[in-house]
Amino acid sequence: MSQLHIAGGHLSFTHDGKPRQLFDDINLSITKGESLVLLGASGCGKSTLLNVFAGFQALDKGQVILDHQPVTSPSGQRAVVFQDDALLPWLNTLHNVEIGLKIQGFAKAQRQQLAYDYLELVGLEAHAQQPIQKLSGGQRQRLGLARALAVKPDFLLLDEPFGALDALTREKMQALLLTIWKETGVGVLLITHSVDEALLLATYLCVLHGPPTTIIDRAQPSFARRFLKGETVRNIKADPEFSVARQQLLDQLLEVI
Repeated sequence: MSQLHIAGGHLSFTHDGKPRQLFDDINLSITKGESLVLLGASGCGKSTLLNVFAGFQALDKGQVILDHQPVTSPSGQRAVVFQDDALLPWLNTLHNVEIGLKIQGFAKAQRQQLAYDYLELVGLEAHAQQPIQKLSGGQRQRLGLARALAVKPDFLLLDEPFGALDALTREKMQALLLTIWKETGVGVLLITHSVDEALLLATYLCVLHGPPTTIIDRAQPSFARRFLKGETVRNIKADPEFSVARQQLLDQLLEVI
């Protein structure tokens, strides 16, 4: 099974002429077919770790390894979805999904069909020719997911992609992400500061504190797999077991703030 791994990661920066450590000897793995969620307060280093996994940020010491090979730059194997959707405003919905396929050298007819297939996967097929300025926030995030998935990555890296959405749209997007994970088998790394979101979407959950970034707990919640077996998000969140786990995580986070 394909695996993406930070091994012995060290990273620091200089502030006011003094070195400041971001993290020291971090070890983290994402396995294809699993969902790793990094949970922690703003500023604890979650997004920096995602940037390291993506190849946007080099380590001072240590390595990022994909299937026993060092990672030194971004690649289509690791697609990234940001909170700011970063769509191209001069392209319509379909063409935004096509862009990665065009870079990969797909012929026009093939990339159009593939782009439409991924718009269908996220429920945007009826908006294929629409200017992105006319899409809602939730639709724009769906489009970001379709664009990332179209290049068929092994790993999907998401940096708080639902943070700006209203509660109802956010829950719908969480269910969509679980469905995509089930249907594609992609490995997921999700960054969030939402306890509910972390519990629902993680098969592996790391609780972070920092800076310097420290992993203060690791867990394997069962709720994402329950969704894959047919339970609804609404039923899972209403389960007393979910409430107990939520309170335990909140207590843990409040202790270190």
